[in-house]
Amino acid sequence: MKNYLKLNNDVLHTYRTTGKLDLAKDHEATRRYFLEEVNVRMRYFIDIEEKVRYLVEEGYYEKAFIAQYSSDFIKRMYKKAYSYHFRFPSFMSASKFYESYAMKSRDGKEILEKYEDRIVIIALYLAKGREELAEKAVEAMMTAYQPATPTALNSGKLARGELVSCFKLSMDDTMNSIAENIGYCLELSRLGGGVGVNLTDLRPLGDPIKGIANRASGVMPVAKLLENAFSYSNQLGQRNGSGVVYLNVFHGDIENFISSKKPNADDKIRLATLSTGIIIPDIFFELMRRDKDIVLFSPYDIYKQYGKRMSEISMTDMYYELLDNPNIRKLKRLNARKFYTEVKKAQFESGYPFEIFDDNVNDAHPLKELGRVKMSNLCTEILQYQQTSVITDQDQPNEYGLDVSCNLGSIDIHEATKVDSFAELVETAMRMLTNVSTMTTIKNVPPVAKANQLMHSVGLGAMNLHGHLVSNGIRYGSEASIQFIDKFMEALNYYSLKASVQIAKETGETFYGYDKSDYASGVYFDAYVEREELAICEEAKQALGHVPFITKEQWQELKQDVQQYGVFHSYRLAVAPTGSISYIRSCTPSIAPITERVEIRDYADSRTIYPMPFLTDDNAALYEEAYNIDPFKLIDVYAAAQKHVDQGISMTLYVTDQWNTEQLAKVYIYAWTKGIKSVYYVRQRLQTIEECVACQI
Repeated sequence: MKNYLKLNNDVLHTYRTTGKLDLAKDHEATRRYFLEEVNVRMRYFIDIEEKVRYLVEEGYYEKAFIAQYSSDFIKRMYKKAYSYHFRFPSFMSASKFYESYAMKSRDGKEILEKYEDRIVIIALYLAKGREELAEKAVEAMMTAYQPATPTALNSGKLARGELVSCFKLSMDDTMNSIAENIGYCLELSRLGGGVGVNLTDLRPLGDPIKGIANRASGVMPVAKLLENAFSYSNQLGQRNGSGVVYLNVFHGDIENFISSKKPNADDKIRLATLSTGIIIPDIFFELMRRDKDIVLFSPYDIYKQYGKRMSEISMTDMYYELLDNPNIRKLKRLNARKFYTEVKKAQFESGYPFEIFDDNVNDAHPLKELGRVKMSNLCTEILQYQQTSVITDQDQPNEYGLDVSCNLGSIDIHEATKVDSFAELVETAMRMLTNVSTMTTIKNVPPVAKANQLMHSVGLGAMNLHGHLVSNGIRYGSEASIQFIDKFMEALNYYSLKASVQIAKETGETFYGYDKSDYASGVYFDAYVEREELAICEEAKQALGHVPFITKEQWQELKQDVQQYGVFHSYRLAVAPTGSISYIRSCTPSIAPITERVEIRDYADSRTIYPMPFLTDDNAALYEEAYNIDPFKLIDVYAAAQKHVDQGISMTLYVTDQWNTEQLAKVYIYAWTKGIKSVYYVRQRLQTIEECVACQI
């Protein structure tokens, strides 16, 4: 074993006998890692000019974006990045960066970039020739902003993947649409993307085709085709493609869909690698509360009768009308409580299905007059309007709708509380994400390309909540933690919207459908300008640091600006389950609680020990692990944040083998009542906690 690995592993050497961690060993491991590995493999250059010239001439960097800047400016940016005297806070963060993110020679032997070099290249690339933005981007990333993995990894490289790795597609009930979307999935998986596909509009098993009864094969064969597509298009064998399929709980095939992830499921429906999610309207919980049956329907009938797809209607609003309509077949009755128990059993066994609370999403949707949010992505935080494409025969032009690419980045909460200008940090992040969106075309998937052009959607999120709370002596789930995240996310919402207005003012452009939005009508601001101002406790106030309080008057002024200039982005905020990027910055992931005070990550030939950020023997008790946190308190934290997020927050629930289905159902119902929009995995203790496979390196 290499010296630095042994030192890192020695963090736990005396833990069993003394109960204390030898954290100094991790710092020494980091130092030895640089001496024995990084410095030995690093290619050194005489100066910055030689470095950049070499990397361009040898085909490592794109020449075009470098050519937008003068040599003096580029050198100034490198000098600026190095002036922060950045040091990796842990062995995990250093090894993760140099193994997975830093540019290397084609044979893998030489390291060609330091951390600061990568930051500068990202900034120059995303600034698109704007020196002021490039400079602010360096400042933001060296302090508190972290682009998502594909952006951080691929920016500026000549041979690169896409800047995003997450997509949503709408599938229609035609063979043309099914075939086209499978093709899109192959293409997006090849590019390294995880893909969400909505199957709700496909007719169920036994439905008629061309008027002939019992001909439709249902949604499961299509799900199997998608699973095979992702397995086949596996990014040159480096990792399996990843996808998720969603289905409304009132769809005729819902029982087979729920059973598909069970270990003992029939091979005809068994989904081994494809993720599943269900869409649950309010009416389902109402029927369950009254211990009533639910009735399953066919989207084929709904479309014939109403001219709308099942995904396009509110099942809560139309349920009883569908029951009363003699032209709508009632395919099957299921007791709501018994059915939901089966859902909970499946989640215990596999972690699936994810759940999307349909009306929580759409009632709060700022674009509800434009259309409904039908589904989510692989990690359940992206909740955007989609417009289904009409795929015609080959001799006719297709009518492309709007699908989604997830343009993500995250604010490090801890560092954000220390920056001089939180407003400038957020504006810079929004401008960088805007350029990620405009630079992501995905020409081979026209509905995604069209949406990026028209919707300008991004997903700015946050991470390191638990770490920041611990560093301020605040327990996760306490009232102080709830007050803190409430005010922090309100400020993030306010300044992201303010930035979007500024961009609209500069460009004279708003997103497609803006005139129908709650921003244009002013309705979006009612909750802020009409609220009662409440004081917060001293602990929360101290934890906010330099993050400003946003007053009703500020919201009123912003409302006026919005109505004068418009809004550039259709969507702005989404809190993703940050994985690799959390390790690099030594952050706790997303706004989630930690699962272990000290993570043990096993790789092919080694083990890495990762103590949580700011962990000491004195504050270890504050680092309560997720499985020991009251799940209702966890939901309260997420609910406080969700109020200010126009999309969703990827929320995992943590259970032990002592739980039963009734307990789990109560927690989900509580999440629904608190306005939570989605629930990602159910994780049981002792299971390996993985990041979203679409973002994983």
